[in-house]
Amino acid sequence: MTLYRATFLHTPANPFQFAQALQIEDDGGLLVQNGQIIQSGSFADVRAAFPDEPVEDLRGGLLLPGFIDTHVHFPQVRVIGGLGLPLLEWLDTITLPEEAKFGDDAYAAAVAREFVAGLTSNGTTTALVFGSHFASAVDILFQESSRVGLRAVAGQVVSDRMLRSELHTTPQRAYEEGKALIGRWHGQGRNLYAVTPRFSLSASEGILDACAALMAEFPGVRFTSHINENGREIETVRELFPESRDYLDTYERAGLITRRSVLAHSVHPTDRELGAMAEHRCTAAHCPCSNSALGSGMFPLKRHLAAGVHVSLGTDVGGGTGFSMLKEGLQAHFMQQLMGLEGVPLSPAHLLYLATRAGAEALQLEDQIGDFSAGKNFDAVYFCPPEGSIMKTVLAHATSTERALASVFAGGTQGDVAQVWIGGDSVYRRASS
Repeated sequence: MTLYRATFLHTPANPFQFAQALQIEDDGGLLVQNGQIIQSGSFADVRAAFPDEPVEDLRGGLLLPGFIDTHVHFPQVRVIGGLGLPLLEWLDTITLPEEAKFGDDAYAAAVAREFVAGLTSNGTTTALVFGSHFASAVDILFQESSRVGLRAVAGQVVSDRMLRSELHTTPQRAYEEGKALIGRWHGQGRNLYAVTPRFSLSASEGILDACAALMAEFPGVRFTSHINENGREIETVRELFPESRDYLDTYERAGLITRRSVLAHSVHPTDRELGAMAEHRCTAAHCPCSNSALGSGMFPLKRHLAAGVHVSLGTDVGGGTGFSMLKEGLQAHFMQQLMGLEGVPLSPAHLLYLATRAGAEALQLEDQIGDFSAGKNFDAVYFCPPEGSIMKTVLAHATSTERALASVFAGGTQGDVAQVWIGGDSVYRRASS
């Protein structure tokens, strides 16, 4: 057992529903045994109950639950920063040519190492990952996630139209390769599988039905795709599915919208779609940096919350601008501020929740991760800015711990991440300067 002494913050409750959701321990204690939190509270109380356990002193920074990224693309690491293009042009000119390279296993392996390192070094401990169109590259991704210890919820991306030919598959092949990947990886170690049609624009009814067959056969797998990101995309989906009521209905008709579903973006939903998402208890993964970079639009958070739709946060690498969930929280704050009366003011508690427990709830893992309650796995990120940095100065002069949390979201970077744990295992430690 190890007793971690730290200033820690977490949101065991939803701050969109409860005013006192943010819990702060200025001198806190977390007793961890075999990767699980045994007791959580003030250091004095935990130490009194366990006076002989070794102490790891993390005072001087902030300890937060590990971040949970609910929308990120494995094959897009090397094309981050394709600014100035809307979604479909960005896909055609930047992203799809890169994704076509993942039929080369050596190339996929190199990017897998970059991808997993990019997540963990930014404090992300769990990620819902759009994998590759190539089954072998998805195998490689799971191998690397397993080696490092990342909690990966990932799947093979499947499409059969409107992309490059080498990225197309057939419904039968999508089913067979998906089934084989599920057999090898779902529930193995920290890995889970997510059935992943790219989006209805590139996935015919046959592909969606193959995905539904996997969901029915393996009730523990998750589902993820895109929805309502871009005006031209939405119009094209309407033309491709003339019998569907709207974009969501293309998935609903196949039986793909359930509690296990996470739909990325949802920038331009109809009221019917929001009502149906709430009824099915699925999640909208908000990707504010990507929405801004690709000019997709302003995320209607207020409408989602009013309808009862659960919302989490994603980086959307490479449409987004990097792996930092702090930057996503900050951009979410900016965009809601700019929306005026149509926006939702986001406090530090809201940002922490969106980056942590909201993702756990989206993935049905809230009984295991997402906060520092006793019984949870010790997934944690320790922010301790380097000596001489501006962030070190800002935290030293913060008037409260909540104010320090706000400052971390406002200005924290990968360089301020000192250490990261997943299931009690240290998976990243900043090199000494």
